[in-house]
Amino acid sequence: MAKSAKTEQEEPLEKKLWKAADKLRKNMDAAEYKHVVLGLIFLKYISDAFEEQYQNLVAQISDGADPEDKNEYLAEKVFFVPPIARWNYIQGRATQPTIGKDIDDAMDAIEKDNPSLRGVLPKVFSQEKLDKASLGGLVNLVGSATLGTKEAQSKDILGQVFEYFLGEFALSEGKKGGQFYTPQSVVKLLVEMLEPYEGRVFDPCCGSGGMFVQSEKFINKHQYYYKKKGTQGIASQLSPTDRISIYGQESNQTTWRLAKMNLSIRGIDSSNVKWNNEGSFLNDAHKDLKADYIIANPPFNDSDWSGELLRDDARWKVLGEQLTPPAGNANYAWIQHFLYHLAPNGQAGFVLSKGALTTNTTGEGDIRKALIEKGLVDCIVNLPTKLFLNTQIPACLWFLSRNRKGRENEILFIDARNMGYLINRKNRDLSPEDIDLIAGTYHNWRNPDGNYEDVAGFCKVATIDEVAKLNYVLTPGRYVGLADEEDDFNFVERFTSLKAELEKQIAEEAELNKKIAENLAKIKLPTNSTL
Repeated sequence: MAKSAKTEQEEPLEKKLWKAADKLRKNMDAAEYKHVVLGLIFLKYISDAFEEQYQNLVAQISDGADPEDKNEYLAEKVFFVPPIARWNYIQGRATQPTIGKDIDDAMDAIEKDNPSLRGVLPKVFSQEKLDKASLGGLVNLVGSATLGTKEAQSKDILGQVFEYFLGEFALSEGKKGGQFYTPQSVVKLLVEMLEPYEGRVFDPCCGSGGMFVQSEKFINKHQYYYKKKGTQGIASQLSPTDRISIYGQESNQTTWRLAKMNLSIRGIDSSNVKWNNEGSFLNDAHKDLKADYIIANPPFNDSDWSGELLRDDARWKVLGEQLTPPAGNANYAWIQHFLYHLAPNGQAGFVLSKGALTTNTTGEGDIRKALIEKGLVDCIVNLPTKLFLNTQIPACLWFLSRNRKGRENEILFIDARNMGYLINRKNRDLSPEDIDLIAGTYHNWRNPDGNYEDVAGFCKVATIDEVAKLNYVLTPGRYVGLADEEDDFNFVERFTSLKAELEKQIAEEAELNKKIAENLAKIKLPTNSTL
């Protein structure tokens, strides 16, 4: 029993909260319950942050501070929370039958006082199918966690809870969940390879904003970079969130709301994360943007992207050459959309279905050939299966660059199909060691002073001439070859070993049958018995 108690005590807060919250879900679909739980977590966060600043201002009333002045909170980048939305008030009404309406009213009041949150917060708490007793229990559960104080923010407690819940809801929803959530290990790999230290970061299909959150984490992790560069004065005092500016677009409004909340809890300016239901192709929200980094996971093999309406679009010109993507599949339209928005020295890293590496359907092969010959393709990474929640289609990562000095005639291929580990029967994940190995290989190759070497079965640098000989196919397995141990495979030796194994099994089986026959012969049956 003591061991069990110790295990419970050591369990992370996010896991304990998830288990308890999931029990309160009852028969409600995860897709709907997601907005209930994440909305309450967000409300608790901003209320915690507000309350801490409120108490600071109360202590300064004699110096002229006003705890009810919205500007006092704006100056500290804290959302102002009106009285009916403060957590103490909400939790005090947790057992009332009107708790659902109370929370919806609280969300409305917060949006009215904070323009950046208008249209973002969920108002789903008064719906009839949401059991109010369970909702009250959820309010008390969330109320047990401190999420928005400066100490909690410094430990990124809310970020860990929010991300964990996003991942668990995505798992619960299965295929539908993958529309708003890219596995964290895939996002981390993309960001670690691109290294977005500073500049404009763009994701035109941004889901719940994971690419932006991971970019901020990357900057936090690599603070030494700025010291190494010797930045001084104002530049040296910039916070991580000031070093990058983010631009995004999402066509699903509920997913866009998740992104806005996900970014707000980290203090990331999301004013340039736009929503429209037409999407990036028909209604590009950032037409004039030229981004330093593009990081994205667009829908795989989307046939419903209105390509027939965009046959003469300016985005289909690749370095002056008109290359119109097929109307029946958006994969290459996404690639060209990314290229169109890349700055002269920009880089892009994105996920695509593996079929895009080989397809020659309706001009896709010609577009791929042009991308390769124009020296835009930097690296291709073959990913393991079962990484994505919304599809079993094999996936890969593409890295494009408009500035490949010294590498214009080369492409790095990495085959990571055998990497990762199973987290359950259906899903796989990449370990931190896997991510470090893949990203490290890429950086060693890109760095003129790097210690890069081809590794049979894992990575290979191929020239454009070599790629052309294989009809511009970009499947890494075509280039990396077999691992050393497979190259040393001795057929005769293996055949002899298997033959000896088989003969041994046959001999053992024959011996067993012989003993069974001998034992049966010893059994004396009555003369009138039958078997």
